[in-house]
Amino acid sequence: MPRARLALSLIALATLPLAAGCVVGPNYRRPQIAPATGYTPAPLPASTVSTPVLDGAAQSLKTGRAISAQWWTLYRSPALNRLIERAFAANPTIDAAVEALKAAQEDVYAQRGYFYPTVQASYQGERDKLSGNTATSSAPGVQGNGENIVPLGPAQPVTYNFHTAELTVGFVPDVFGSNRRQLESLQAQADAAHFELEAAYVTLAANVVAAALQEASTRAQIDAVQSIIEANERSLQIVRSQRRQGYAAQLDVAQQELALAQAQALLPPLTRELEQTRDLIRVLAGNGPDHDVPETFTLGALHLPEELPLSLPSQLVEQRPDVRAAEAQVRSASAEVGVAVANRLPQFSLTAALGGQATDLTQMFWGSGTFWDVMGSASQTLFDAGTLRHRQRAAERALAQAAAQYRSTVLAAFQNVADTLHALYSDADALKSAVAVEQAAKVTLDITRRQFEAGYANGLAVLTAEQAYQQAVLARVQAQAMRLGDTAALFQALGGGWWQRTDVGGPPAVSTPAEP
Repeated sequence: MPRARLALSLIALATLPLAAGCVVGPNYRRPQIAPATGYTPAPLPASTVSTPVLDGAAQSLKTGRAISAQWWTLYRSPALNRLIERAFAANPTIDAAVEALKAAQEDVYAQRGYFYPTVQASYQGERDKLSGNTATSSAPGVQGNGENIVPLGPAQPVTYNFHTAELTVGFVPDVFGSNRRQLESLQAQADAAHFELEAAYVTLAANVVAAALQEASTRAQIDAVQSIIEANERSLQIVRSQRRQGYAAQLDVAQQELALAQAQALLPPLTRELEQTRDLIRVLAGNGPDHDVPETFTLGALHLPEELPLSLPSQLVEQRPDVRAAEAQVRSASAEVGVAVANRLPQFSLTAALGGQATDLTQMFWGSGTFWDVMGSASQTLFDAGTLRHRQRAAERALAQAAAQYRSTVLAAFQNVADTLHALYSDADALKSAVAVEQAAKVTLDITRRQFEAGYANGLAVLTAEQAYQQAVLARVQAQAMRLGDTAALFQALGGGWWQRTDVGGPPAVSTPAEP
């Protein structure tokens, strides 16, 4: 046993200088991006225009304000809050992202094991019969207890049991940092999976909000169309009454019937859209097609957030989960270059074995039956037709590709925010115009109807006024919903506040951006 301890001590001492080797390959540096201080060449107005109508309030941008992790609560809709919580708990896309993160973390834990020696224990028991012609040279011979395992006579076979137990310790020292670079790459992949999970939460919340707003918009449009149908039905009754009294022609009746039919034709597509939106909401909530959700949504129950946070471009690259995931891919690719470089350098390994052999199981570890060995090896590839060199070059090109993809993701994120900001200002202007058109169309329709009832206008004039009003009402409803939807898009474009969320999601694997 002192010899065994000596062998293990030797391998431990031999690994110390080798384990403290250098780490080859490039150290990670974030790719450079063009500096930006804003999202538009010219400063945006302090606030959007306002309109005295539902969801027509002015919205103002608060630069540097923190983004709430539960940004959807700013719509002040308890039903929306409940639906998003249910979606977070039951939507399978979240489950898939969580499992992907756990799998990536397990790969990191597995790679860490290569920093330690491997220890294997083995036992082999055999029963042998040697022929008499070879027994003299192949028999175990004299054992530790004095037993002589030899043939009993010339050319006599010998039968015996033989036991071997062995403990093997192997270690591959990370001389040039190949294992450390591989661990760095896998940790970056785990970080990317973490950010993809956060992106899944943000995207799911945005999709639920969009679906709820779509339902509210469709219901409002259905209500508007039903009001138009009722108005057309009343007009048709008046025209038919006038026809019976001789004050209207059959053409007037036919035109009003056409107006009613056209209004009624607007209803089936909206009904279909509402049912399909409800199907989407059920799926987002993790329900089957036959399991409805109790929450329903109308525009009147959703409130437009009036103060909106706006992160600086320098903060956006820390907040957007897709940007952080792209950066993690760059870090992984950088580490893979180090792995490829280390593979071209000498490879070292150390092995120590301790065991015992005997024909009697109880005698294996007698002094006569024990054995040990310590072995070190070093190898260097001298010729491989350029395989390792080209693998390193491929890793370098993959790093350049990942860096370019990162820059592209950052630029797309900037554009996403800029597009959303422009949409918010445009939405406010569009709503103001839509309300003005609706009011003008309503005045025109009311006047035309009174003139028609008094006999001063024909049915065609009423039909034209009604069609204009129908389009104005639907445009106003759509403009209201567009403001609500683009507000949600801004929260998503700014990262969704995931770094402040602590109630759901996997264990934190990365540093989170600091709020200003």
